[in-house]
Amino acid sequence: MEHFARWVVRHRKAVLAAAVLLLIPSVFGAAGTYINYDILTYLPPELDSMVGEGYLEDDFNMASTSMITVENMSTADTLALKSELEAVAGVKSVLWTSDILDVTTPKEMLPADIQKFFYSENGATLLLVQFENPSAHAVTMQAQRTIKDILRKDCFIGGMSAILEDTKFLVNQEMPVYILCAVGACLVVLFLSMKETVVPLIFMLGMVFPIVYNFGTNIFLGQISYITEALATVLQLGVTMDFSIFLLQRFEEEKRSCPDENEAMVRAVQKTFSSILASSLTTIAGFLAMCTMRLTLGRDIGIVMAKGVLLGVVSTVTILPALILTFRRSIARHTHRTFIPKLRRTSRFVVRRYIPILAVFVLCFIPFSVAQAKTPVYYTLFDSLPQDLAGIQGTSRLKEDFGMTTSHFIIVDDGLPARDMEALTDEIEQVDGIRQVLSYEKFLGGGVPREVLPTEVRQIFCAGGHEMLLANSSYESGTEAQNAQLDALNAIVKRYDPNGVITGEGAMTKDLIEVADVDFRSVSIASIAAVFLIIAISFRSASIPVLLVAAIESAIMINMGIPYFTGTTLPFVASIVIGTIQLGATVDYAILMTTRFREELNAGRSTKDAVQTAVEQCSQSILTSGLTFFAATFSVSLASRMELISSLCRLISRGALISMLVILLVLPALLILTAPLIRKTTYHWLSKEKETKTV
Repeated sequence: MEHFARWVVRHRKAVLAAAVLLLIPSVFGAAGTYINYDILTYLPPELDSMVGEGYLEDDFNMASTSMITVENMSTADTLALKSELEAVAGVKSVLWTSDILDVTTPKEMLPADIQKFFYSENGATLLLVQFENPSAHAVTMQAQRTIKDILRKDCFIGGMSAILEDTKFLVNQEMPVYILCAVGACLVVLFLSMKETVVPLIFMLGMVFPIVYNFGTNIFLGQISYITEALATVLQLGVTMDFSIFLLQRFEEEKRSCPDENEAMVRAVQKTFSSILASSLTTIAGFLAMCTMRLTLGRDIGIVMAKGVLLGVVSTVTILPALILTFRRSIARHTHRTFIPKLRRTSRFVVRRYIPILAVFVLCFIPFSVAQAKTPVYYTLFDSLPQDLAGIQGTSRLKEDFGMTTSHFIIVDDGLPARDMEALTDEIEQVDGIRQVLSYEKFLGGGVPREVLPTEVRQIFCAGGHEMLLANSSYESGTEAQNAQLDALNAIVKRYDPNGVITGEGAMTKDLIEVADVDFRSVSIASIAAVFLIIAISFRSASIPVLLVAAIESAIMINMGIPYFTGTTLPFVASIVIGTIQLGATVDYAILMTTRFREELNAGRSTKDAVQTAVEQCSQSILTSGLTFFAATFSVSLASRMELISSLCRLISRGALISMLVILLVLPALLILTAPLIRKTTYHWLSKEKETKTV
């Protein structure tokens, strides 16, 4: 590592030039990375709902649909609107009653169920828009935007595709705000904690490189989710800022014993690399634990963030040293006093009152540990969006005018006898909450040849050896009522066709709930096991990983228990990923504290003196790191109109504070209490055989 460090210092101009040049392909890579706004597409492909989505896309060419409510519009104007919509790029067809009967024919000539589908009691009518590509496809997104521009007053577009386009528009609008908030908040904390005025700006400049590299290399993944896109910059900024702080502190320390700044930087890089690498491994392991999720959204977030941490390490030992040496005169020239102190009084308080601290902590921890298992969770992601968005309003209009909230696509073998299809349709209509069923049989009856139907209608219901029924539900997706409804529908469908499937937003959300319950346990176990193993190997100890992981896990439980007492309902994503993020990002604080405790013991201090010194010397670094992480995420939680992003950032920011307090107050008390156990269960805990005072 020494040779590498010398090369970086000697060729710092070349390092910076190469770093800048690498930004160019990274920018193109970031621009070329597809962003997926449909979380439901991350479900396991073997589920019935996903198999059904495949049928809709491959056989029916009906990968996505939207429904347009038209109010107070004449037949002629409705036909003109229909023609405009059919001309939009990406729209496959627009179905209305004019495709079934001549417009001069009274609507009363339609079958009762078809009337009920296309016309509401208050006179509104419905247009069914079918797109050529899936809901989250770029072409469909653009078509949605064009349609929203076309729609006149008293026209409302609803459905999943419309809401996904709203999500894209909102994320793109807010992303720059997230970055500005996170960067601004981090700069404030860094200015308060560091005496060198220019250093925070250099740190931020240094962070630009790994963040852009991370987004650029996402192109090799094919796509990332909008949640990953929104959070990656903020998380990478908060998680990897520690590395920059560690390097600068070591550089300042080396300068006191080595007047040559180049040599001091070589030593700083050499000595910092091992500690940064060890620190980053726990964070990377925590993020990679998300790859165990069946919901591949976890793999999406986990790989991107693990890659971001690794790039942060590389940039810290290459680009940052070059930047610091390049601007060293400016760094030395501009200084101010710091406002984040070393906690000397706190260190003495912890040592003197370690038993009461532990007792109070246990008493506080118990109710929160019980509450975190009862914190309510929601799975309807559209509820987390602002309710004034066009797609949300259009979907609400569908419910008000037509009594439909979600649509189920039921796909069965088209070889079923006509009488079975009629019986299946009748049974589906009897299920609680089903507003109406649209099918071939509803149009003309089972005894009429399919060739009589208009081609547009026939292709909607029969394709690829399958027949589709569209059942509109008055229940919202993700609710217990709709999940029970889907269970009843599935039992009916499987009785007529064991290979029949149900898909659509409701069915996919139900699968999401079931998958998420399993993922929560698997991710928690994987992240704890990975971090435990890394700490055990690093310290060669059986007891230290138990103490450190237990300290952070208790902080996580407190964090997740607070929403129960505040009456807050969390998005399901938060309940799965927050523990992993908080564990991976803040266990470094515990490692730093324990490492310093060990150093002080080896220096001949008693257990209590070693703990007091460790708290005092580590407090400033932990406060700076924790507050930076808090500031970056909390500022975004205030700025975001998307409740999903806001909730995640609020939980992460609060978790950073709770972990910070636990490490500064509770972990030192645990180290004092368990010092004899640590000594017996750790290989070469002390470098020399000494009798350590326990007073």
